[in-house]
Amino acid sequence: MEQDRSYHYNVIRRAIDLIDAAPAPLSLEALAQAMQMSPAHFQRLFSAWVGVSPKRYQQYLALGHAKQLLAARFTTLETAQAVGLTGTGRLHDLFVTWEAMAPGDYARGGAGLVIKHGWCDSPFGPMLAMATERGLCGLGFAAETGAEAVLADLVARWPDARHIADDAALAPLTAAIFGGSTPARLHLIGAPFQIKVWEALLRIPTGHVTSYSEIADAVGNPRAVRAVGTAVGRNPISWLIPCHRALRKSGELGGYHWGLPVKRAMLAWEAARSETPDASHS
Repeated sequence: MEQDRSYHYNVIRRAIDLIDAAPAPLSLEALAQAMQMSPAHFQRLFSAWVGVSPKRYQQYLALGHAKQLLAARFTTLETAQAVGLTGTGRLHDLFVTWEAMAPGDYARGGAGLVIKHGWCDSPFGPMLAMATERGLCGLGFAAETGAEAVLADLVARWPDARHIADDAALAPLTAAIFGGSTPARLHLIGAPFQIKVWEALLRIPTGHVTSYSEIADAVGNPRAVRAVGTAVGRNPISWLIPCHRALRKSGELGGYHWGLPVKRAMLAWEAARSETPDASHS
C-alpha cells in the first residue's frame, strides 16, 4: 500500500536517530522495543520495506557506509559509459526518457508553462510531484523539511509558470517512479550547465556512487567542482535524477536538498535492494 511506504520511512527515520546515537549496533529486540513494536512485527516491516534484516540494514545506515560505498562501488562516469555500465543505470532500470527545455524558455522563468502538482506517498515519506505536458519536472520530499517548504521551493524554480494542484493528473506519472514498468517521462527545466550535470547523474548505476569531482570531469570542466555541487543541489527531480549518489571524495555524504536522513535512507534502500533483487516493493 502507498500509505505504508511513508509509515515505513517514518519508522526508519526514527531508527536512523537511534542507530547514530548508539555506541554499538542495536539488537532486533532493542530496536523493536524503541519502536514500540514486537520483534516479529518490526522484522516484517523491515522486510516489507527493504528486503533485508534490521541487522543488515543497520550496516547500510551506518555513518561509515558512504565511505564503504565509495571504496567498493565507485563509478567513474566516463569509464562506465565506455564499457556499457550505463546499461544498469538510471536511464534503463527505471525506463526513464527525457527532454530538456530550450535555454531561452528556461530564462523566462517558466512563462507560458502550465505545471501541475500533486502529493503522494513514497518509501521516503510524502513526495510532491510536478509535471508539464511533456513529463515530470519536479520531485520533492517533505519528511524533513515539511510540505509547505517543499511546495514553495519547487514553485520558486519556475515562478512565472501557471501552477495548478491536481493529484489525479500526477498519479499515472508517479506510479512509474518506484520500480514501475511504465516509462517515466522527464522534462528537464534548467540552465545548460545544470542539465549537463543532471545527465551525468543519470549515468550512475543503481547501488553505485560517484564524487562531485568525477561529475565535473564527466561534463568537461574538471575545475568546476563547486559549480557541480550547486547544480547537483538544484536538481529538481530528486530520486529519478539520482543526486543522492553524489558524494564527497572523502566519503562524506555532502549535502542533500531534502535532508541528509532522506539521502542516507535512499542509499541504504538501493544498496540493500541491489543485493536482494527480489525484495518486496511494498
